[in-house]
Formats: sequence, C-alpha cells, structure tokens
Amino acid sequence: MTLDPSAVNAVYETMRAKLHDVVPDVELRLKAPLVVEIQQLKRERNAVILGHNYMEPALYHTVPDFRGDSLELARRAAESTADVIVFCGVRFMAETAKILNPSRTVLLPTPKGGCSLAESITGADVRALKEKYPGVPVVCYINTSAEVKAECDVCCTSGNAAAIVRALGPGPVIFVPDEFLAGNVARETGREIIFPAATPRAAATQNPRLTYEIVGWQGRCEVHEKFTVDDIRRVREQFPDAVVIAHPECRPEVTAAADFTGSTSAAIKFVRESGAKRYLLLTECAMGDNIAADNPGKEMLRLCSVRCPHMGEITLEQTRDALLHMRYVIDVPEEIRVRARRCLDRMLEMSASLLANAG
Repeated sequence: MTLDPSAVNAVYETMRAKLHDVVPDVELRLKAPLVVEIQQLKRERNAVILGHNYMEPALYHTVPDFRGDSLELARRAAESTADVIVFCGVRFMAETAKILNPSRTVLLPTPKGGCSLAESITGADVRALKEKYPGVPVVCYINTSAEVKAECDVCCTSGNAAAIVRALGPGPVIFVPDEFLAGNVARETGREIIFPAATPRAAATQNPRLTYEIVGWQGRCEVHEKFTVDDIRRVREQFPDAVVIAHPECRPEVTAAADFTGSTSAAIKFVRESGAKRYLLLTECAMGDNIAADNPGKEMLRLCSVRCPHMGEITLEQTRDALLHMRYVIDVPEEIRVRARRCLDRMLEMSASLLANAG
C-alpha cells in the first residue's frame, strides 16, 4: 500500500502531541504509518473499529471509532451499520459483537484472544448449577463465552452488576463466573454468598445449610487477582496523597481498602473529574497509560508488572492485518446466538431502564 508521507507525518504529530509522555518517540514514528494504513483500509472495507480501554496507547488513541468498557462497546456494536466490525479486545467481546450483529463480518485481530474468566466456566457448568438451584435466575458477567451467555437469563458488566442483581428482586440469584466481582456485589447489596462445592476452589468445610442469596462461581481474572491489600498499604506509605482506584474484579478486601471502585469507564471519569494529582490504579496496566495521556498533570501509579497477556495480543500490526486479509472471523452458531442475544438484550434493556429511573 502506497502511503502519503504528509498523511503519515500528520498522524505522527497528532500521536506525539497526545502520547509523548507515555510512548517513546521512536515507537510513535514506527507506528504512524500503520495508523494511516488502517484508516485507509477502514474506508475501503466500510469497517468500524471498537477499542477496549485496555488497548495499548498507540492503538487506543488512534484507530478506534469507539472506545470504552464492555457495556459501552456492546451498545456500540448493537448500533453498528458498518459491513465489518473489528473488535480490539478479546474473544468474548468479539463474540458479543457477532451476537448483536449476525449479518456483519466481525474480526478479532488475534487468533486466540483468551480470557481466564471466560475460560473458567462452560455451558455445562451453568446447566449443572441450574439443576442444583432450580428456578433461580442466572446472571453472567459479560466476560463469558457465547455458549455460557446462552444458558443465562441476563448479562452484566462490572459497572452495572449490583444494579442488575438488585433489579431482579429480593430472591436468590446465581452469579457467574467471577468470584471477586460476585463478592463485591454481595457486599454492595447486603447479601449472603455461597460457592457450591462443585466449583474449582470451593472450601470443603463450607456449611451447606447457609441461607444463600447469591450463588457464586470461583473464576478469577488472572490480572486482578494479583492485587492485594499489602500493595495498597505499601503505596500509601510511600505516596500518602495517592488516591487508590480498584476494579471490581479485585478481591473484596482490596476494593474495601480502595478509595474508589468502578468499571474502567467509571475509573476514567473519576480521574477526569477528581482534583487529586496522584492515583494508584489497580487494573490492567495499559489503561493507566491511556488515562495519563488524557489527563496531563495527573500522575498514575501502576503496578506495571501486572499485564493482561490476552489484551496484549492486539497490536496495530495485528489490526492492520485483520483488515488487510479479512482474517480471524468470529462466528457463533445460530442456535447459541439467538439464546445469548436474549441474555444480552435483557441487560441492555435493564440498563436503559435503570438509567432512565436514575435520571
């Protein structure tokens, strides 16, 4: 592909103005031509690019048409009229876009795009839980496969999980697969939570007579499970003015020790609107770079040894090649897609209703 040198230079200057404090200049010079290529391919393919908040900065701040957390991107996917949707995220996110857009071509820029949470539970696991707790509604975190969503009643994100559980009424619910998000929802809603013995790490001594209000599953995010209360304590000792932000996939004791807990979009909004100058961000490290780029003058303290290897698979090179070769097409069997669509639609409907009532 022949590139206009002036277009490449214009993109480089825009990237440098935004990212000079978080990305080395040599990287910006190398990646500017890729951005121009992707922009041209988007026009040729009538494509839209969705970028999750965990994307690396050189990608996140350049090629996505829409950026956000899982809920925002699910909404954008549902509204899309493009012929091609490129999802810069992981596989369950691209599956969600396909569920909502069966007639569109959905591309994932990596052949795998795994997720420890999505891989911690199967459709058969959900069916076993429903058999054990008949009639109990099943809420699944959006970090699940299409097969799992097809077995559940309503989906949720980290930002609306507690509200969805409350909206289902006072009875018990099954909440899968995130052990820590379920614990945080239980605390926020004032409910008892149990983890049935069939789940991977359940305690053998658990009291089976405990009155349950939330039935959880013990899946964990391989990034967020690494953060501890000691991490917060050590950072507070060195940086007493730091405001601590924790993602709801962190352990309940970690979110309890933090100053603010919220989804990736909520964390972005919090930093933007807060007057504090220094923050400890307990989530995927690339997001700290993205927030720093949007908030010059505010310091982000990240535990940068903690990266998501799956989100890291998505690069500008991979995104370019996905569009160039129309590769890594996401397909969802129609029988599963239709059932999973009901689960997602109910979340979107409940979220819209909750937002309208809040207003």
